[in-house]
Amino acid sequence: MILLFILLLISFFYAIYYKTQRSLHMLQEHLYNENNRYIKWIFKNLQDFISIDIVVIGISLIGLFVVYDLSFIANLCMILMSLFLVLIGYNWHKRIAEDQNKKKLVVTARIKRLIATIALIHVIPMIFIGWNLENLKFIWMMLFVESLFVYLNYFIAFIAMLINTPVERMVYLHFKRKAQKKLKSMPNLKIIGITGSYGKTSSKRILGEILNVKYNALPTPKNLNTFNGLIMTVNNYMDKFTDIFIAEMGAYVRGEIARLCKLVKPKYGILTTIGTAHLESFGSQENIQKGKFELIESLPQDGFGVLNGDDPLQVNYKRKNKVRIIWIGIDNKDADIRAENIKCSHKGTTFDVIIKGDKKKYPFETNLLGRHNVYNILSAIACGKEFDIDMEDLQRAVSSVKPVEHRLELKRLGNFYQIDDAYNSNPVGAKNACDILKMMPGMKVVVTPGMIELGDKEEELNEKFGEQIAEVADLAILIGEKKTKPIKAGLLKKGFDKEKIIVFNDVRESFPYIMELANDKEVYALYENDLPDAFNEK
Repeated sequence: MILLFILLLISFFYAIYYKTQRSLHMLQEHLYNENNRYIKWIFKNLQDFISIDIVVIGISLIGLFVVYDLSFIANLCMILMSLFLVLIGYNWHKRIAEDQNKKKLVVTARIKRLIATIALIHVIPMIFIGWNLENLKFIWMMLFVESLFVYLNYFIAFIAMLINTPVERMVYLHFKRKAQKKLKSMPNLKIIGITGSYGKTSSKRILGEILNVKYNALPTPKNLNTFNGLIMTVNNYMDKFTDIFIAEMGAYVRGEIARLCKLVKPKYGILTTIGTAHLESFGSQENIQKGKFELIESLPQDGFGVLNGDDPLQVNYKRKNKVRIIWIGIDNKDADIRAENIKCSHKGTTFDVIIKGDKKKYPFETNLLGRHNVYNILSAIACGKEFDIDMEDLQRAVSSVKPVEHRLELKRLGNFYQIDDAYNSNPVGAKNACDILKMMPGMKVVVTPGMIELGDKEEELNEKFGEQIAEVADLAILIGEKKTKPIKAGLLKKGFDKEKIIVFNDVRESFPYIMELANDKEVYALYENDLPDAFNEK
């Protein structure tokens, strides 16, 4: 009996370990349930609860109500529970290994605290069992409770997060005060905020590289664009040698950008593009517009904002403050800084920059692809001029800017060229990527699982994306049959050959397929979006 109980404990641990890893990954990916994102994700993935975990619960109920006093059958039930628990753990281990991990679980101090709390929740029933080894009915009752805990693992992680809330609040306040104290101690620090629906990360990286020709600029690393991310950046990455802090600011609802501005107090701001990203959480296009302009409206009178004169949602917005605005543009001839004569190829982009009031044209060249990157460069040029960087240095800096990883990054992959746009799929970005693919020689392929978090416009916009693919691609590879139905509809609507539409369940299946195609022809494959684990289709 004791040996069987130990075997059962090990089996429970195995299943709990992998299910908890998945739960914590999703909790972290959904920003610890900010705006109820994690709970919404759970209810969108109720199919995960139709699993063999139910069998384990059933066996524990048999033990509790039927065979708790029959040792042979009770032992058999324990053995069966152990086998099914091992199978559960193996299935989740396999699923985690097969997931297209765009962003892996990061084992932070907060995650470690959650692991400790979750472990305590699971250990409590086992402790009770250890105290009552003589009472078989009580043992089966606790095994039933533990089986429920395994089955409801997503909710156990959520409960652990709620239990830890007071501790996390104290930790948060400590690091917030520390960050504020550091910022206060650096009165000469220039702080630039960057927000927008799309292009924040690319704009931040490009601006950082260009400003570094004269200053020591610190852009927020990776995707640290939340409140906690900015606190972490200030505390862990900023030092006394930092001249300029470039704070990328992300948001899912109105008020978040204003809250970030209150923390770091930017004097300068760049608004990239206003679109439909996170429409589901914002609720409307108007809320997105107002939410993004919180950055510009938080700037002091002696600062400046950089706005896109080709974006009607920026041009038509009535600002609530009088901060000086520098307008950039391509089509808008009234822009303060604009680009013309833009030429793109697989080698990069060339263009001329015109400054209002300056009759001279300044030629620029960059390794970056796409018209949208010209906007990012124009924003950086605007800031560079304001910070007294001469035009020759700006030209040299732009020519040396490296592509942002996974954002229209052109690279040789085996025997074909990959345009890696895995981290940058939205309606505007997707259209830009298709336009770039169109310029490439040889066979053109698009690989995509579609776009997400677009609210009730998601199907409509994905169908439009399918129409855009049909205009430029020779072959479309769709990842996930269910999710990509609107894209397929758009392709067929434009008369795309259905024989040229391939569907895979996993993006990794596309690589050998394209490599085979490239044996006798030049192939350029656009990889547009790589859905995070939260949206994997099985």
